[in-house]
Amino acid sequence: MEKFMKKAVVLPLIFIIALLVVIIAVKSRPAIEHKDLQFPTKTVEVITAKKIPFRARAMGYGNVEPAILLKARTEISGKISYIHPDLKKGASLAKDTVVLRIEPTTFEFSRDQSKAGLTSVQSSLKQLEIEEASAKRSLDIARKNLDISQKELDRFRILWDKRVITRSKMDAEEQKVLQLSQQVEELEGKLATYASRKSATQAQIKKSKTQLAQSQDTLGRTEITLPFDARIGTVSVEKGEFVAVSNLLFEALGTQAVEINAQLPVTQFSPLIAGLGKESVNLQRPEDLQIAFSQMQIGANVSLVGDTRNTAKWSGELLRIGESIDPTRDTISLVVAVNNPYENIIPGKRPPLLKGMYVAVEFYAPAREMIVLPRKALHQGRVYVAGTDDKLQIRPVNILYKQEQLIVIGDGIKAGEKIIITDVIPVIEGLPITPLPASEYEKQLAIDALGNVTENGE
Repeated sequence: MEKFMKKAVVLPLIFIIALLVVIIAVKSRPAIEHKDLQFPTKTVEVITAKKIPFRARAMGYGNVEPAILLKARTEISGKISYIHPDLKKGASLAKDTVVLRIEPTTFEFSRDQSKAGLTSVQSSLKQLEIEEASAKRSLDIARKNLDISQKELDRFRILWDKRVITRSKMDAEEQKVLQLSQQVEELEGKLATYASRKSATQAQIKKSKTQLAQSQDTLGRTEITLPFDARIGTVSVEKGEFVAVSNLLFEALGTQAVEINAQLPVTQFSPLIAGLGKESVNLQRPEDLQIAFSQMQIGANVSLVGDTRNTAKWSGELLRIGESIDPTRDTISLVVAVNNPYENIIPGKRPPLLKGMYVAVEFYAPAREMIVLPRKALHQGRVYVAGTDDKLQIRPVNILYKQEQLIVIGDGIKAGEKIIITDVIPVIEGLPITPLPASEYEKQLAIDALGNVTENGE
């Protein structure tokens, strides 16, 4: 019992002493030094935001079609008597080449008949003119005779009044005057008919000339010539074949120019024309439409799809813009012309632009001064700016449009500010940074913004 009582007193005492020792030791220790912690400084690459020449570009695709496609059809019926030996699919023929002839004999007969009819009517007119001249001379003579007889009658009347002559002589002279007067009237009436007869004959001559012209025109249609230098497409007839009116003979494709109906996404079309024309125009008037095209100054380069070497290019000219939007593909058509597509051909490197070829058309607008940044500088509508105090700033920006790996900034940053182009983790406003200028990247950015386009397509 006594031993138990000792333990009950000693154990609490030991605990209290130990607690006091711990408290004294803690209080007697020196105070812990505290340090202010910060995020580590990030090293980032930056470029200087500035306005540089930027050329909006867009890519469209379409098939090559000849600018001029002639589908020759017969205008008369008949048998094919001649076909040019080179009138075959794929052949090239020069302008004014006689390529096909329809048997002309029947039409030559018709022409000869028209000539004969015209000659006959012209002879009738000449005969009328001769008769008219003769009638005029006869009338002049008859009038002179009448005038003489009238004077003689007046003299006879004086003599009759004096009873120098007999009544029978007086009556005979009066009868003579009456006969001459009747002759003059008949000649005058006959002469008056010549005007109408000549008019009728002249009308007949005009009709005969028209018939002759029609016969000659029909005869001319038996011979078909090429109106331009052309490559021949489908040939649908053979020599000796009888053809009816409107039968298809052959197709001829003009070699002077080709057209490409390039389909361009609507979203890519807007940047091409943005800022190129500030005055409103009435596109219902052709002259205003032409002015609008000249203001756009949109260039075009054509290349072959699938040409990995990208060695063949042609310069194109924008002719017109489609009248509507394709609702399925959300595209607009831009028709481009390429002149002289058969020139400067290099076998294996630069082929001619043939009908049906699938090509790419790169459209480009005139260069304008814009603030251009790489896409990797954009982070969900914001860019990271290296402030003058070497602190990170998060800046929302307004993007005018995007083009490949570039973005064009409308507002949100100013020229001269340093834009961070490397990833920053974590992204915290005010994060300390060490900016490193990426001068080589800036040079490449300027090259990419201007684009690798050529003005002549070479």
